[in-house]
Amino acid sequence: MSRIGADELREAVLDPGSFLSWDTAPVTTPMSAEYAAELAAARAATGRDEAVITGEGRVAGRRVAVIAGEFAFLAGSIGVAAAERITAAVTRATAERLPLLASPSSGGTRMQEGTVAFLQMVKIAAAVELHKRAHLPYLVYLRHPTTGGVFASWGSLGHVTLGQPGALVGFLGPRVYAQLYGEPFPPGVQVAENLQAHGVIDGVIPLKWLRRTLIRALKVICDPPGPPPPPVRSQPVPDVPAWDSVLATRRPDRPGVGMLLRHGATERVLLSGTGVGDAATTLLALARFRGQPAVLVGQQRRVGGIVGPAALREARRGMALAAGLRLPLVLVIDTAGPALSVEAEQGGLAGEIAHCLAELITLDVPTVSVLLGQGSGGPALAMVPADRVLAATHGWLAPLPPEGASAIVYRDTDHAPELSAAQGIRSADLLAAGIVDVIVPECPDAADEPIDFVKRVSTAIAGELSALRGVPDAQRTATRLARYRHIGL
Repeated sequence: MSRIGADELREAVLDPGSFLSWDTAPVTTPMSAEYAAELAAARAATGRDEAVITGEGRVAGRRVAVIAGEFAFLAGSIGVAAAERITAAVTRATAERLPLLASPSSGGTRMQEGTVAFLQMVKIAAAVELHKRAHLPYLVYLRHPTTGGVFASWGSLGHVTLGQPGALVGFLGPRVYAQLYGEPFPPGVQVAENLQAHGVIDGVIPLKWLRRTLIRALKVICDPPGPPPPPVRSQPVPDVPAWDSVLATRRPDRPGVGMLLRHGATERVLLSGTGVGDAATTLLALARFRGQPAVLVGQQRRVGGIVGPAALREARRGMALAAGLRLPLVLVIDTAGPALSVEAEQGGLAGEIAHCLAELITLDVPTVSVLLGQGSGGPALAMVPADRVLAATHGWLAPLPPEGASAIVYRDTDHAPELSAAQGIRSADLLAAGIVDVIVPECPDAADEPIDFVKRVSTAIAGELSALRGVPDAQRTATRLARYRHIGL
């Protein structure tokens, strides 16, 4: 597995000739003669004075702070001097309000300095957290290898975390594990691709694509919104039977959040790292809708894709990301319902729904929910309470699938069409009840005109985001709370 040096990283990401070093002479600490000799040898071999370089450069003309580890210098290990350099750089990036790209390549804490070095991770983590609390981007690219205390501190705090293909990434180094337990660590676990598959990191990309991905992310996070889009032309709300809408949303060819992102958004950066388990039913991304930046959280329609606790934790990550980056949040609802299983109960499904509701209704950034298709049960409710709620013509919202409601009331499923009408679940009924604000037309069914439909949805989202940006935070939050206090009264 090849290693990427700090200079190689810097040259691949930054505009040519734009790098300006922030490094000063390393702080000195008491050390043994043996350790002093090791440091001298490392400096002679690498031409560096420590295991990290810091500075600033430009990415497509935008100032960006950079911290990069150098594995060739004592395995990229972090001691007092390196930690002080990192902390100073993070603090300066915060003071100058710069996005920060951190790219560790390290075996962890510098063993020659012992526990004092171990404790350095505290101040680095503190500096990074303060940078994020200032609503400034912190982007991480994990290079081969990244292990130990480095991975367990500044390597795992990114708003967006990417990894080098094939990189060894893990907490306990495999050599240490083998020595402690007398057997090799299971292969294929501490690899960037496996961590992406399990949602630990957001993506795995080669160095040659890192700059492009960084540019896209910064366009969403940092660039101002574009002008308001043209309004979606209003149309009469068709009188569609509720059961017809339910069946329409169950068509396998109906466009979902993936198509909305692909054909209705730009500057897309996928963040949802996991494609396994129930978390696979949630998509998380940075994107722009007709020039309006947002964090997107979307439920993905899949065969058997019911929503469990992990999917809702992913949604909560999206809420926290929007709040941290001061970006609007777009939530796309399209779910057949919650997972009904032992694993879901023991995993805290009800608690995750509750936390989603509580966090979303009080979120201090603009929020737009989109009832794109099915809206069944608690996982749909968990993503409803936004400033503005859009619904496709056939979108519906109900406490249970109509068959489930029929089973409760009539002890059969035959009355599902009748109950779907009686419960007021269709978009027209939701609009009349004040639950939905805008109906995005289907002409006559989204599955028959998928690209045109998602483009209309994108334009409607953009219009709402643009309007909400002009409302003061306190007023917007108060209006949202009052709205949901009075539904049904």
